[in-house]
Amino acid sequence: MLVRATAAATGAVTVAAALAVGGLAVAAAPVSAAKVVYGYAWADGAGHLRIVPKSSARVTRRGHVFYKLASLAGAREVRLDYRGAAYRRVTVDCALKETEGQVAADAKGLGRTPCEPADLTDSLGRGVVPARVEYRGGAAVKVSELLVADWPDPRSARGTIKRINDTTVLFVTGGKKIKLGYTYSTSFHRTTARCQDGWLAGKPVNADKDGLGKKHCVWTDLTKALRATRHPVLVKVDYTPGVDALNEVWEVFGDA
Repeated sequence: MLVRATAAATGAVTVAAALAVGGLAVAAAPVSAAKVVYGYAWADGAGHLRIVPKSSARVTRRGHVFYKLASLAGAREVRLDYRGAAYRRVTVDCALKETEGQVAADAKGLGRTPCEPADLTDSLGRGVVPARVEYRGGAAVKVSELLVADWPDPRSARGTIKRINDTTVLFVTGGKKIKLGYTYSTSFHRTTARCQDGWLAGKPVNADKDGLGKKHCVWTDLTKALRATRHPVLVKVDYTPGVDALNEVWEVFGDA
């Protein structure tokens, strides 16, 4: 039996070799095509981003290509690992916060300055990144920054927020649930005596006549306060719909 098995194996190797020599070797399985999504990328944990797919249309203004991004019915958020992705910026240098009047984009309006995943981490740390993202499975292959033609107008609303992570909350208002991202530029207005106090801790010494916080604090104070709360808390917010950016948060005393 061992002799027969060895002979069969040897025969299989011989046939495979013959096919290869004759140019008939079976080709390797093709790599699946990358999917593409346009939208606003937000940081979502170390080395990861989240992006809600948007429709895209190109327009030319002042000699540059801009993108109009609009909501897609039924679009579902995509979370991607970008640690192995190529990153292309519309700035002439990877470290710049803005274009500063010099745009580095290709004919389609996509960033062409080659940068590293660490540069994308820095960009996401400063806030939302409008981008075209190519990905396979759960990993981004290429992230191309782009210029947006028209940013949506901010909106104010009352509702509740609940912490998702240190830079993301779930805002509920009028029956709608909206995931909002925030960064160092987000303002936090407190009713408490100190910025570091727990939510609604102590007397509302910094509440105005409408019960809204008037003590100016920063985004890290918001993060700390939300970490200590288990349930949604009442707030007034200023946010940018579509972009899903949380711009300002007012702590609300009681049910004012």
